[in-house]
Amino acid sequence: MVGDPNAKLRILIVDDDPGITRLLCDTLSSEGFEPETASTGEEALEHLSRQHFDGIISDLHMPGMSGLDLLAKIRELHPAAAFLMATGEADVRIGIEAMRHGAADYLLKPFHPQAVVASLRRAIRIKAMERELEDYRRGLERMVEERTRQLEKARQRIEMTYDETLEALGGALDLRDSETSGHSYRVTRYCLEMARVLGATPDQLKQIARGAFLHDIGKIAIPDSILLKQGKLTAEERAIMEAHARIGYNLVSRIAFLAPAAEIILTHQERYDGLGYPQGLGGEEIPLGARTFAVADTLDAMTSNRPYRRALPYAAAREEIVREAGHQFDPKVVEAFLSIPEDVWAGIRTEVAALRLGGQSGQAAKVTRRAPDADSNIAGLPPVKADCDPETLDPRARADSTGTKPQV
Repeated sequence: MVGDPNAKLRILIVDDDPGITRLLCDTLSSEGFEPETASTGEEALEHLSRQHFDGIISDLHMPGMSGLDLLAKIRELHPAAAFLMATGEADVRIGIEAMRHGAADYLLKPFHPQAVVASLRRAIRIKAMERELEDYRRGLERMVEERTRQLEKARQRIEMTYDETLEALGGALDLRDSETSGHSYRVTRYCLEMARVLGATPDQLKQIARGAFLHDIGKIAIPDSILLKQGKLTAEERAIMEAHARIGYNLVSRIAFLAPAAEIILTHQERYDGLGYPQGLGGEEIPLGARTFAVADTLDAMTSNRPYRRALPYAAAREEIVREAGHQFDPKVVEAFLSIPEDVWAGIRTEVAALRLGGQSGQAAKVTRRAPDADSNIAGLPPVKADCDPETLDPRARADSTGTKPQV
């Protein structure tokens, strides 16, 4: 019996001929088995419902349920039991058919006792091996599941380590350019608000958040003499400054899980009309995250203080964004921006300012970890600073309301 190596193997003999059942009972008892009998298939199923049997020997032809019908039921309800079909010599083909349907073997009448015992032992041994194989398979599945969980935890730890490393890089850049404090936090939240309206998936939200947050990471390679220059940049200096998009891409794209975000970093200075840089992409050639970022960047740049002017009101930024729809900005993104109430943008600015003024850098990072709704879970993002006023990206480069032309 299963689970007790010292117990006798229980065998159920199913045959409507008392002489056959008596012969098989005597033979199996003398070989150390514990046999029981049933005269019909229905009676056999009753026995099986009450106790376990290691093997079943069933006649093919019986009143009511046939041996093949009984085999089908046992395969469904008691698959661990070895099943042997007993048949007359004229029924060999049916015996072979029974094996095709799951019987371990077939026994020819009249029986040869030793052949019956040998066949029964072999069938039970095969069933035991099948159980061992199934247990091994399940053990492997559990092991794979456990290893998968461990790998996922390791991946998350590695991802967190990457984020912490990038946070350190962003912090270094933040120290170099403190005039745009909070910019990356705000544009990330702005992007997420609009991306949600545009129907972005949770994975897209995650990548948009990372790309927006790290958009200016390449500026860490720009010399202070250019990055912090108060006056207008020369053509040569402008070319060096514009290289930050490619530098940032090269830095971040080497990290596998940040590869989609790297595309946003590379294209965050592109324009919908194709007049941006570094590739001159236009329309939907530009990733959705970068098209969303363009609007978010302009909103934040115009409503934030700059060395050359004070912050402009939201209405001025809104007007500029509407004017540039189809030129600098994707009209669909502008439509999403316009659908969001002004107090949402104001609330984000207030929240980011409060966190940063409180010196809670860890909590400030959480601003970028939170998607606009509770169903979206944005992964941790490192704080990166540095901003380029979007108005200077327009080749028509208008002066702002202060009359002072902005700089890169």
